[in-house]
Amino acid sequence: MIQDSTSMGGDSAVGANGHGGRSLKAKAVDELRRFLILFFYLWVLFGVFVLNQGVALREHGVNFTMQGFAFVNALVFAKVMMLFEVFDPGRWLRKRPLIYPILYESLLLTIFFLIAHVLEKTIEGLIRGKTLVDSLPLLAGDGLRGFVSITVILFIALMPFFGLRNLSLAMGEGRLWSAIFDEPSSEEGKRRSGKAQ
Repeated sequence: MIQDSTSMGGDSAVGANGHGGRSLKAKAVDELRRFLILFFYLWVLFGVFVLNQGVALREHGVNFTMQGFAFVNALVFAKVMMLFEVFDPGRWLRKRPLIYPILYESLLLTIFFLIAHVLEKTIEGLIRGKTLVDSLPLLAGDGLRGFVSITVILFIALMPFFGLRNLSLAMGEGRLWSAIFDEPSSEEGKRRSGKAQ
């Protein structure tokens, strides 16, 4: 199993099974930590979409507040993204420049999220007694133009996540986290300030 940008730290030895000699508790804590990071990222992402949709609908006189949608979908899709990482569909692009797996994985998950959203809204509409055509959601409320708009926004919003994930894989376990959040060594600090020779 690969490590990704949501891994926090890299002090544990990783064996062939991806977990080395770590205890069950350590594995559970790591999985929970990864899940919470994914959940928070998606909650913010979906929350912005809901906020945007609310603003657009209020302009047309419709009162819209569905932040619960963002929360629930973030919970569900965080687990989906964890499964996505296990299957690692971009692994065949690892020997190419990083931009290839970043774009591929962002596009793949964008398509998956949109399909899941359409299925969710269609099933919800059918349960409420609507016809199939009436159940299909209008993404961003503007037909094809709205659908393309939401697709591009979602694709771009997923790129930072997959960028960090793939950069972390390229740098090695824990190194990206360390580079971002840990204090640099005195030598590294000099290099960063341009004083190293």
